[in-house]
Amino acid sequence: MSRLRLAILTLITMLAFAANSLLCREALAAGHIDASSFTLVRIVSGALVLSILLLIQFRRYTLGGSWLAAAALFGYAAAFSFAYVSLSAGTGALLLFGAVQTTMIGYGLWRGERLSHLQISGAIAASAGLIWLMLPGVEAPPLLGALIMITGGVCWGVYSLLGRNASEPSVATAGNFLRATPFAVVLFLLMRDSQPVTSLGLAYAAASGALASGLGYALWYAVLPALPASRAATIQLSVPILAALGGVLFLGEAITLRFSLASIAVLGGIALFIMSKPRA
Repeated sequence: MSRLRLAILTLITMLAFAANSLLCREALAAGHIDASSFTLVRIVSGALVLSILLLIQFRRYTLGGSWLAAAALFGYAAAFSFAYVSLSAGTGALLLFGAVQTTMIGYGLWRGERLSHLQISGAIAASAGLIWLMLPGVEAPPLLGALIMITGGVCWGVYSLLGRNASEPSVATAGNFLRATPFAVVLFLLMRDSQPVTSLGLAYAAASGALASGLGYALWYAVLPALPASRAATIQLSVPILAALGGVLFLGEAITLRFSLASIAVLGGIALFIMSKPRA
């Protein structure tokens, strides 16, 4: 794969990931759909697209993944939807990404990994940024929405840890989306409210699942083998920034001083952690 093609595909992938935040926020904030319906349509459309891609690629379908990973995937998707009822696109993406990385760092520490002084500094900076973002104040995000999004980030961190040794990530991802569908159906039956679902809301949810999630993950797994692990992790730091810029351009959201400083602390701290070598 040429460098230009790799760069273009990587950019498209990051834009797709950021688009998830924009699609979900716009659909819910504008009242086009409720959170449980959005979650169900997103997971079903993602499962459908990923299954079709597998059939095209392998000429057969094998149910990959696991029920535990599917439960973690569902936990992320459900929390993502309910959190965006009250959070802005950029704030939600920052909280989600920070929680994902914190979960994975915490797991490494629990497994006995030894951190360098720079990694410790990075982890402290990222954690402090998240805490400061949530402190009470005029510019603070709604506490309940923030806590729900952090829960979603923890679920996504667990999902990432469960799937990092998968021999065929695309097969596992398709299987996990399919397995997550019954969970989404139960959530829909239990949490569905009287809010009408518009055709635009369904379109946003389907685009989030089929394009931003399904095709986005497929592209990511296509370019991942050509990227060093540290570079792949660092590139994902662009997602909250892209989501925040998209919120300004397309949703009319404002970037506050608190969000800007918290972003520098969180993303800068994570970047420092990723690029620093662990202790031997």
